[in-house]
Amino acid sequence: MTATSPATTLVHPASPAGPWWRDAVVYQVYPRSFADGDGDGIGDLPGATTRLGHLAELGVDAVWVSPFYPSPQHDAGYDVADYRDVDPMFGVLADADAFVAEAHRHGLRVFVDLVPNHTSSEHAWFRAALAAGPRSAERDRYLFRDGRGPAGAQPPNNWRSTFGGPAWTRVTEPDGTPGQWYLHLFDETQPDLDWTNPQVRAEFEAVLRFWLDRGVDGFRIDVAHGMVKAPGLPDLPEASDDTDPRHHQGPMWDQDGVHEIYRSWRAVLDSYDGDRAMVAEAWVTPLSRLARYVRPDEVHQSFNFAFLTSRWDAAELRTVVTESLTAMDTVGATTTWVLSNHDVVRHATRLGMADPGAFGSGIGADDPQPDVELGLRRARAATLLMLGLPGSAYLYQGEELGLPEHTTLDDTERQDPVWERTGHTQKGRDGCRVPLPWEADAPAYGFSPTGASWLTQPAVFAERALDRQRGVAGSTYELYRAALARRRELAVGSGSLAWVEDLCGATSMAYLNRDLLVVANLGGEPVQVPDGYRVILRSDTADASGGSEVPADTTVWAVPLT
Repeated sequence: MTATSPATTLVHPASPAGPWWRDAVVYQVYPRSFADGDGDGIGDLPGATTRLGHLAELGVDAVWVSPFYPSPQHDAGYDVADYRDVDPMFGVLADADAFVAEAHRHGLRVFVDLVPNHTSSEHAWFRAALAAGPRSAERDRYLFRDGRGPAGAQPPNNWRSTFGGPAWTRVTEPDGTPGQWYLHLFDETQPDLDWTNPQVRAEFEAVLRFWLDRGVDGFRIDVAHGMVKAPGLPDLPEASDDTDPRHHQGPMWDQDGVHEIYRSWRAVLDSYDGDRAMVAEAWVTPLSRLARYVRPDEVHQSFNFAFLTSRWDAAELRTVVTESLTAMDTVGATTTWVLSNHDVVRHATRLGMADPGAFGSGIGADDPQPDVELGLRRARAATLLMLGLPGSAYLYQGEELGLPEHTTLDDTERQDPVWERTGHTQKGRDGCRVPLPWEADAPAYGFSPTGASWLTQPAVFAERALDRQRGVAGSTYELYRAALARRRELAVGSGSLAWVEDLCGATSMAYLNRDLLVVANLGGEPVQVPDGYRVILRSDTADASGGSEVPADTTVWAVPLT
């Protein structure tokens, strides 16, 4: 029997072969939690280098490494003190070179994290700014302003930090008097740079070249939508304590001036061989605004946070997928899918909550707890749904093991500045940053040879450890491996998307990508794969040959019978 042609609605045509990044699957390494080589309980570059074989075996195309630069670590390395070196916590500069060389030996490209919105307060530039005093050239690299009210005692405007509290801190001047205020959209140890200053622009172009010359293949750009602020730094219509990143709107976000910066950076990358690339962390809505970041002369990719924040709802997901592909197609860009990262609740936990779309900054022991089994089942289904889509995809370390959020981490261990700046009202992001389990019976589950771990790992990590899943039929790890292999074999990333109308309903959705049929049941009555198709992969633990029925919270991949 051959497959009949179902009624479909074409959303996105297949693309011709293009640069590697257009359909790449990229794996995020959060270095302090990936692998500890020296036994101090904190992951490092030498440890990560020894585990690159895992990524090659998994079947990804590239690795993105979160910041490893010298930093006081007030925000886990996103407060950079020197953009051209490695923090002793993670190794030395030669270790970064060795990581890149070993990744390339395994056939993996390497992205490094770039943090251009702000520096650390311990950066040489900021120390010079404090010492130089008001209206100096040194202060002009940052956003220093005089205060409002009597004696300038009030902040220059009413902006709030996304980590909680005011976005302004007043300094003490060299003569000991209360002085100007500086802007920090994040922690007070992360002063925002002034991107209207030519020195700032020249410095970061030099930083790009420094790492490109060392062989990196691209950059992930932190807070890519926040570098340029509206002229005059106007007040918000009303002050808000809402720090949900989905609400990143206002005069400090998504200003048109960022695009000039990215055009200059694109010219730098294009001057190197090897199809170097950039991916933007831009919490921007609507999707038509996000598409502006990935125009042909700007950034190559931008994370699709509209997809990440969608609820487990067939209609909502279908709308997001359609609008995403349509928006990116208008500028000839690839769509970049993602479900988890170091800033959000892991999707294996998020999808087990009563309202999977309503997640804030972390979950603690005193919060409502997820349905662990349901969360993993849905996470596996969501992953197959995502990896079948055309475009690029990003995976967060440990999701290939089905790792959940650590939702009962002791509050005394929390290190995220969100925890302190919100007066302990938001748990922060530590729960998704817990060190990985490699070996169930080893100290620290194989993360560290000494058993040290900068955050306590939950007991459930033993059963999710890599050595308990490798080679085990039906394991989450083997599901990821099979999906990535099939994705490459079937040219899914450069493929098409057409909705199969008869299989799209209130609780189900299905699409064709070339000849691949993806059917997802998001919680309703069982759905049947049409006659003439053979199931080759399924997110539940049944064998692929286990029939054509798709039960609730399950996704299957099928191909035409020949």
